[in-house]
Amino acid sequence: METNIIYCGDNIEVMRRYLLDNSVDLIYADPPFFSNKQYEVLWGDGYELRSFEDRWKGGIQNYIAWMEPRLRECHRVLKETGSMYLHCDTHANAHLRILMDKIFGEKNFQNEVIWYYRGGGVPKKAFANRHDTIFFYTKGDENTFNVDDVRQEYSEDSLERLKYVARAFRGKRIYDKYRPNPKGKHPDDVWQIQPTMPSSKERFGYPTQKPERLLEPIIKASSNPMDIVLDPFCGCGTTIAVAHRLGRRWIGIDVSPTACKLMAKRMRTIGAKEVKIIGLPKTVDELKALQPFEFQNWVFEKLHGRVNPKKVGDMGIDGWVELDVPTQVKQSDNVGRNVVDNFETAIERLGKKRGVIVAFSFSKGAYEEVARAKNEKGYDIKLKTVEEILKET
Repeated sequence: METNIIYCGDNIEVMRRYLLDNSVDLIYADPPFFSNKQYEVLWGDGYELRSFEDRWKGGIQNYIAWMEPRLRECHRVLKETGSMYLHCDTHANAHLRILMDKIFGEKNFQNEVIWYYRGGGVPKKAFANRHDTIFFYTKGDENTFNVDDVRQEYSEDSLERLKYVARAFRGKRIYDKYRPNPKGKHPDDVWQIQPTMPSSKERFGYPTQKPERLLEPIIKASSNPMDIVLDPFCGCGTTIAVAHRLGRRWIGIDVSPTACKLMAKRMRTIGAKEVKIIGLPKTVDELKALQPFEFQNWVFEKLHGRVNPKKVGDMGIDGWVELDVPTQVKQSDNVGRNVVDNFETAIERLGKKRGVIVAFSFSKGAYEEVARAKNEKGYDIKLKTVEEILKET
């Protein structure tokens, strides 16, 4: 099974196609939360816009029905000695705990890790929400847990208390029991780690990006060098970046082509060689199946342009090519005269004479309107098909 690789696609399909039974040592999964929020992302270079939803029509039962087969695939590919960490929040953690008990077995539940963090914003009539939950499960009775690699510092109060206990009881057995471990105390299940700050060098503009410090104890404790670490909802690649830095092999999966390209870029910057992405869309049919924002990203990447960061009130301009040529992207066939006519108004409002419209195909009326605008107004509007872009690139 190939490792140090990024797969672009639905993780359930990728795992079924590419990952073997009992082949992965550690899984960290940070799926979309059931929070009814829509996120918009402007990546760090300012040239790609991605939005994604973690809202689920039909309620919590639809969300759990979507999650269950994916978690079952995680269980299938996990080794008998492997571990899985599932990251969730208060919107669905109770439901996911029940689901994980059903799939992994109640006896294989190990911890409910609480990730506590500070932040702004508080509700008027409730306590401030300041934590996420990470469920830790094993697949069998034996599992890797490198406790010495993740020990924590004793507090000053603990050290003083332990000194007192050691002085009070002179029997060797009692003294050994309470003597502080020179490597640190056994880690507990509440981790106070701040989220990735906007100014951090780690930051890639991903709104639910997790800090590397959060992944480090998970990977150190539950895997060994050269073990295989899988993240089936890999996002901007924090899990695989930490795994690579710690000498583990890794596999990242994400449905977003934009996220997969970002992952590859991130991995190259930390020294990963020949980072391969499998599953990027390459045909007209595959491009038609993309989410609209992903299709826009694909277009502007291929045309070496940049996406308009405005999703609302963009005035009909989805981005620019050749530095400042307004461009509109339509993920449809047989785009007609009315689209061209509206685009003329948009570029006129900007004081421009040139523009580009991208679509899968255009009607005869669209080409006629382009010719009329050129003859009567001097506008230079190009109608560019996806098939032409594919041939050019």
